[in-house]
Amino acid sequence: MYSSPVEEIKNRLDVAEVIGSYVKLQKAGANYRALCPFHAEKSPSFFVSPARQIWHCFGGCGEGGDMFKFVMRIEGMEFGDALRLLAQRSGVELKPRDPAYQKMQTERNRLYEILELAAKFFEKQLVSSGAGMEAGKYLLARGITSESIAKWRLGYAPENAQALSSFLQQQGYRAEDIKKAGLSGQFRSRIMFPIFDLNSQVIGFGGRVSGRSEEGAPKYLNTTNTLVYDKSRVLYGLDKAKLAARKYNSCVVVEGYTDVIMVAQAGCEHVVATSGTALTSSQLQILRRYCDNLSLGFDMDFAGDSATKRGIDVALAQGFTLKILRMPENKDPADVAAQGAQVWNNVLEGTASIFDFTFSGALARFDKATPEGKRAIADVILPLVKNIPHKIEQSQWVRRLADELETKEEYVYEELEKTQIEKQYDVRKETAAPEKRIQTRTELLEERTLVLIFQHPENLQRVDEQGLGYFSLKIQEILVGLRKAPDRTLRSWEELFEAETVAFLQPIALKADLQAQEDVPLETNLKEEFQSCMYELLQLQTKEKLNTIARAIKSAEQEQDAQKVHRLMQEFQTITHNFHDAKEN
Repeated sequence: MYSSPVEEIKNRLDVAEVIGSYVKLQKAGANYRALCPFHAEKSPSFFVSPARQIWHCFGGCGEGGDMFKFVMRIEGMEFGDALRLLAQRSGVELKPRDPAYQKMQTERNRLYEILELAAKFFEKQLVSSGAGMEAGKYLLARGITSESIAKWRLGYAPENAQALSSFLQQQGYRAEDIKKAGLSGQFRSRIMFPIFDLNSQVIGFGGRVSGRSEEGAPKYLNTTNTLVYDKSRVLYGLDKAKLAARKYNSCVVVEGYTDVIMVAQAGCEHVVATSGTALTSSQLQILRRYCDNLSLGFDMDFAGDSATKRGIDVALAQGFTLKILRMPENKDPADVAAQGAQVWNNVLEGTASIFDFTFSGALARFDKATPEGKRAIADVILPLVKNIPHKIEQSQWVRRLADELETKEEYVYEELEKTQIEKQYDVRKETAAPEKRIQTRTELLEERTLVLIFQHPENLQRVDEQGLGYFSLKIQEILVGLRKAPDRTLRSWEELFEAETVAFLQPIALKADLQAQEDVPLETNLKEEFQSCMYELLQLQTKEKLNTIARAIKSAEQEQDAQKVHRLMQEFQTITHNFHDAKEN
């Protein structure tokens, strides 16, 4: 019997394993939970169900689905690309005759192929051309080993800027697609650093000048943003660092490609680079999937660099604990790591908290004995303190600032409030979940009724034909369909309902599982709550009908239509009588 590639992949992969490669999952009974990777939150509301092979966020964003939906959402992919990625991971072969294979041939996939060939081209140039071999000697002289060169797939772009394009066109790719991949001939006589996504696919390049580069050329040159590469969303080395970052619940963040390679070579695997940018909100949201602690190894000029301040503010608002690597003067992480693992570990162990570092720097820069100095110190420190999400921790730093400036804490709090008013941006808006539509009382009751049915299927039999009418048409169709289900598995739903209805039921069924797991209620309690929900639904429905008739009576009275008024009054009394009968039953 033929099974689709999607079914084969789902049979071979577990949704918790797939999601766990992106997000820190914690066991929660038979399920898993985590902080939602799609919006900022302090308490985990993101749940994964291995039994149902689904995930759902019960917090701000309300997103959910299967493993394909997760990969599409977190990677920003189309279905075909997610299919290809998960097929590679599961070992499922996608054959040209499969309709799913045809969908896979997307523009994004062509770019991945071009970028992979480009990486191989640059790698070969490093070991086969005269200029490339010179660049290789330079890398070895910097302390990068041949093993690291191979691991990070370093290469060389020849002086002829069109050589790569000619090679790719010989492989059958159009000049238009080569340009879309960000390879329009800007790299020449440069050491090439492939940039990888979380699945170690090449998505772009960084090029460093070599001895043959043009005079006055920028030291580093990056691929421009493309369909698969966005500098503000990428962290160099995270594909190799993510497991160690999760293991240690910590990540070292540096500035450059060489810094990452040398630090990793020194044995510190949980290291990534921002590639010359200040930390962005998107990068921090990705890092939060793996750890809660960051050690920053780049220049921290809080007084002059607004981009750095913004990145720190967002990191604090997202709940990270931040530390600063105290580097020897005029040394970068690559220089320190080149001296050996022990020297690097000494720097790593000597980190200072972001607040200690900022306090020390501000106190050294300004004279706290003068009013101007006090104000300057407060201006540096208060924006950081303001973005601490935990009030107890915040109060500790308010107390320390008050002590250092020899003033009262209440005055510091007053200035803290002013800082909130005067901020040019609100990092909490940047990390907040998108607004969800507020459910009506009827929708909440209908959802709760379904939860109670999943927890105790006998409740379904308590919905007679009259009770069925208490629900909206959508829920009526679901209740009728569930009566035909041989069991409560997701597979039986897929056979009975359309995909849209299945997607609607998935989070409700998961919610039922989670609530039953937390507290196993008595069958009697489930029955009583179910009856209470049914009664309130009837009450809301009756109220809506009576309000509609009351408006019609008022309109008929204004029209002086006595016959219509009489008929509507009788209808009003009938509905009221039926409601009281139903209540007693």
